[in-house]
Amino acid sequence: MGDSTATSQWLPTTFTLTFSVAAITAFFILGKKWRAMESNVKELEASLKSSVDKCAAERQGRIRAQQELRKALLQQKTENMDPTSYPMIPIGTVQSCFSTRNGTPRQPLLVPLARACLMFDPMRVPPASLEGLEEYSHIWIIYVFHLNTDLDKLWLEPSRSKIKAKVRVPRLKGGKKGVYATRTPHRPSPIGLTVAKIEAVQGHMILLSGVDLVDGTPVLDVKPYLPYCDSIQDSMVPEWVKEDSLLAVASVIFSESFHSALADCWESVKRSSLYSSQSEMKKLIEQVLSWDIRSSSQRHRPHKSILTVGNVEPAKISPNGEDGEGEETPNPVSEICDPSLIVYHLNLESLEISYTIDCEGNVLVDSVAPASNVPRSNQNRCNYTMWKDKLG
Repeated sequence: MGDSTATSQWLPTTFTLTFSVAAITAFFILGKKWRAMESNVKELEASLKSSVDKCAAERQGRIRAQQELRKALLQQKTENMDPTSYPMIPIGTVQSCFSTRNGTPRQPLLVPLARACLMFDPMRVPPASLEGLEEYSHIWIIYVFHLNTDLDKLWLEPSRSKIKAKVRVPRLKGGKKGVYATRTPHRPSPIGLTVAKIEAVQGHMILLSGVDLVDGTPVLDVKPYLPYCDSIQDSMVPEWVKEDSLLAVASVIFSESFHSALADCWESVKRSSLYSSQSEMKKLIEQVLSWDIRSSSQRHRPHKSILTVGNVEPAKISPNGEDGEGEETPNPVSEICDPSLIVYHLNLESLEISYTIDCEGNVLVDSVAPASNVPRSNQNRCNYTMWKDKLG
C-alpha cells in the first residue's frame, strides 16, 4: 500500500520534470533557430541596402555622365552655330488632298472641300495637348515651305544666297512687289502661315478643311484662331489685293466620259481617300479648278502654242503664296489633236485630272486616271472612314 502511494506521487513529478526539460530544450533549440533566422534577415537587409545604395550611386553616376555629355554637345553645337539661331523641329506633318504643288490654292479657304489631316508626332505632342482645341472653329498653322526650289540658297552666306528682294505677283499680271509685301513662299526664312477650319480632333490628329497645304508639309506650331483679336475690322490692303475675281475662271464643265472614268478610278482609291464618294471628289475637282491654277507664264503664253512636257515637276502654285522669282516651271502639259488648246494635268490624292482652258476662261475637265509617280508623305494615311462618325 505504501509503495503504491509513493509510486503515484513519483509519476507526476517525473512527468513534470520531463516536460520541463523538453520545454527548456525546445526553447533553446527554437531560440537558436530564431537567432539564426534573425541573423540571416539582417544579412539580407544589409545586402539589399548595399545593392540599393550601389544602384543609386550608379544612377547618379549615369545622370552626371549624361549631364556632362549634354553640356559637351551643347557647347559643341554652340561653337558651330550662330548664337542668334533657335532650334525648331516639326511637331507634325500634313496629309493633304494636294499631292503636288500644282493646284494647291494660293490662299486658305478658297477651296472649302480641300481636306487635310494634320498628324502630330506623339512623342512631341501627346493627345492631351489637343484637349479643348475642338471647341474652336479655325486654327492658325505655322509651317515650312519644304518644296521651295531655292531652299539650297538659304544655307549660303547672305552675300551669296541671292534671295530676291522682289517677286512676281499673279494679280499684277507679272508685276513685281517687295517680298515682304506679298505672301510668296520664297523668303529669307521659308516659314508659312495659314488658317484652316477644324472639322474634327481625334487622338493626335486634326481633320482640316479649306487648306492650302501640299502633302508632306512639316508643321512647326498651331494656335487657335481668335476673332476678337485676329480679325481687324479697319485693316487696309492695296487695291491689287482686293481683286478677288482676277483668277476666277468663267466655268468648269465635265466631259461626257469623265463620270464613267471617275467611277472606275474611285474603286481603287476610295479606301485611302479623305472623301466619302466620287460625287464629293468631283465637287473638290470643280472647286479647285474654279480658280486658274496655272503659272503666270502659262496664263500669258500665246494660246496657239503647244508644249509636250514629260514627267516634270509641276509648276508652283505654291501653298499660301504668290509665284516666286524663278518659279515659272510649266505645269505638266501634253499635246492634243486640237492645235488651239493645251492639256494641263492636276493631281488630287491618287488621281490625275486632265483639263483644258480656253482663251475666255472656260475649263473643260476631260479625263481622270490613277496618278503615277506621285509622292505621298507616308503609307499610314488617314481616310474618310476614320472620321465619318465625327463628320456626321
